[in-house]
Amino acid sequence: MSDITNYYNQHAQEFFSHTYDVNMEQLYEPFLRYIQHNGLILDLGCGSGRDSLAFKNKGYHVDAIDFSEQLVEKATQFSGIVVRHQSFYDLNERSKYDAIWACASLLHCERTKLVDVFTRIITALKANGVCYASFKYGSTDREKDGRSFTDLNEQQAEQLLRQLPNTLLLQQWITIDKRPNRNEEWLNLIFRKIEQ
Repeated sequence: MSDITNYYNQHAQEFFSHTYDVNMEQLYEPFLRYIQHNGLILDLGCGSGRDSLAFKNKGYHVDAIDFSEQLVEKATQFSGIVVRHQSFYDLNERSKYDAIWACASLLHCERTKLVDVFTRIITALKANGVCYASFKYGSTDREKDGRSFTDLNEQQAEQLLRQLPNTLLLQQWITIDKRPNRNEEWLNLIFRKIEQ
């Protein structure tokens, strides 16, 4: 994670400028329909704080974490939410959240650690809680601009979720990047923690 963290610390202003005002409503709608109004959402790897602020403005309670110190500072200032400096590898809450939003963050998780991180997410969710996660669409592990990426396709996502107890895939779909002049495809997942 250190190389990725260094990248985001060094490029924090550039990353913030390119992401803070991207319209994500088409992704919020399918996610939020599973969550009670004023529910507690964890923004896992919040980046600029764009989505944390959007959820707060829609009346939800929001916790947010990121592993880049510079983005933690920018996201806290932008969203008005005290963002915690924490890695998704260290998520350790139990049955706390109604929902977890992991937009374009888990794509930096090592493939061999995806099961562990998803297990941590499931543990942190309340019974019947939901998680949204997005990955760049593909099937490989790759390096780009000093960052490592774990791409995911439908078959890999389904195989991953099959390894996790007590989960139900609710939706899976592909979208095109919302940023200007970007045409990358993204795999979007919403899954539920099944009540025991």
